[in-house]
Amino acid sequence: MHQLSMQPYPGLLVAAARRRISQAVLERVAGHELTAQQFWLIIAVLEAPGISQVEIAERTRADAPNVSRALTALGDRGLVRMAPHPTDRRRTQVSLTPAGARLARSLRPVAHELRQAMVAGMSQGEVAALCGALQHLISNLDELDRRQQPPVPVRAAARPRPSNAARRESSRG
Repeated sequence: MHQLSMQPYPGLLVAAARRRISQAVLERVAGHELTAQQFWLIIAVLEAPGISQVEIAERTRADAPNVSRALTALGDRGLVRMAPHPTDRRRTQVSLTPAGARLARSLRPVAHELRQAMVAGMSQGEVAALCGALQHLISNLDELDRRQQPPVPVRAAARPRPSNAARRESSRG
């Protein structure tokens, strides 16, 4: 009998790592009512004051609409402030409010702990190789998206919707 290899696919490992990182964040910030994404966004703004929304999305490798929604939620809680960029009105600059700065400073050790735990026991070379392999994986998927032609939408034949009177008439029938 042929035994299948139990070697996991890289995509499954990446997804499992992402889930585990989110779990670890949520376990540590439960009392602050933050999502894992909101936690990392607050840390990004702490580490790069005045960063733009676009730069946050790039830095956290998140979709811009999701970043925008998360920042809006943080703004509604009085933790971040968003304002037009002073030299580029198309960009939105993000900064921490005093309450956000206090929270961010209290969360900084959590970010440090998580970052250290993720690479514990790895040499600098292993960390560099892991980061290089993940960058390569991301680039491969970006290239796949660029090569893929957008699907042609299939339109169903438009059928007129029967009027209420016609539906009542057919139900009596």
